[in-house]
Amino acid sequence: MRITDVRTVLLTGPCTKDPFLSECRRLRSAAFIEVYTDAKLVGLGETYAGYFCPEIVPGVVDFFRPVLLGQTVEDIALLWDRMYHCGNFWCRVGLGTAVLSGIEAALWDLKGKQSGLPVCELLGGRKHERLLCYATGGPSNYPKDRLAAKIDFYLGLGFKAFKLGAGSYSREGSYTPSAPAEAADFEADKLEFVRRHAGKSVQVMLDGHMGNNPDTTWSLETAQAVMQAVEPYGLFFFEEPLHYTDPWGYAALCESTPVPIAGGECLTAAYEWRVFAERDAFDIGQPDAAFTGGLGEFLKVAAMFDRRHRKIATHSWGAGGALMQNLHCGFACPNTVILEIAPAFGGLHSDVLDGAFVMEDGMALPPEKPGLGIALTEEIKNRYPFVPGSGEFNSVPGKVLTD
Repeated sequence: MRITDVRTVLLTGPCTKDPFLSECRRLRSAAFIEVYTDAKLVGLGETYAGYFCPEIVPGVVDFFRPVLLGQTVEDIALLWDRMYHCGNFWCRVGLGTAVLSGIEAALWDLKGKQSGLPVCELLGGRKHERLLCYATGGPSNYPKDRLAAKIDFYLGLGFKAFKLGAGSYSREGSYTPSAPAEAADFEADKLEFVRRHAGKSVQVMLDGHMGNNPDTTWSLETAQAVMQAVEPYGLFFFEEPLHYTDPWGYAALCESTPVPIAGGECLTAAYEWRVFAERDAFDIGQPDAAFTGGLGEFLKVAAMFDRRHRKIATHSWGAGGALMQNLHCGFACPNTVILEIAPAFGGLHSDVLDGAFVMEDGMALPPEKPGLGIALTEEIKNRYPFVPGSGEFNSVPGKVLTD
């Protein structure tokens, strides 16, 4: 079986059926990569870059396409190395590596379909019988009765864990205090309410979104004050309390608090991850198999953290392909502690998954379908035509996100 073509499919659809996340974002874009063969099998993968800058993805895929034509999927690592070396000057980290994630996933999907095995079995076998899932909730919708309704919605979907954003989001806009005392008081007050409403048995996480927060980026001093304030509330982790340009601050923060610090969704390639891993800058790493370079790079990152007796949690805010790529990696890594799941799937999740993702009592079951367990039919492609400009970005003067 040899590769005959590599194509990009761009789609746009409803971001989610979650009414609370829909307050922030109505649409999402996605970039899928198809690898065709002379055996009529087609491999399918997704790059999370398609959520942000979909228009750029096809050109990057076309750049790598000649490296794959005529090749087999017997040695996917070798093909990845060739593509990575080919783009050495510009894809050691960043967009090139993120797009490689989708190409490499399609190769694994193809190999799984050829062998009749789920991809996690090809990655060394599953290491878990089930894994805890958390509903990724985006912002903290305010006022507090709205926040309570959001929590009830996630628990009603069967989740036993959920994540909320730092600060607040309401009809008046977003609010995230930056002064140490003010930020600490706000987050402690929020968690006091959350614990009183949801109880102590539910796992709760907070996400600072620092570096992507529309209001502010916390200093180390502010992050330390917040951690001290939220310590009594038993957080599973606090994600992204600092900007990714500050691995030294992350290391200092981890050393100064018992609250588990998580991060890594913006990092690409194993060597960028080393900057953080070797400084013990995260207690819990959050690689994304659709962004960090692929399933192989994900496993390398997980091994780095495992050697340092630290855990990983999947990051997954792409569409259905990204979810399954991370699910397979999560089950293949012994130090996975939790999976990020988009609640209330929109069509670019549910239609692509076709029942491949199964959650029971708040826990994900191991994937069983051959390959990644995803499908992209012509009907699905026609149902979600691509809308130029539907990618997400951080608004700045001169370029403002309106959807």
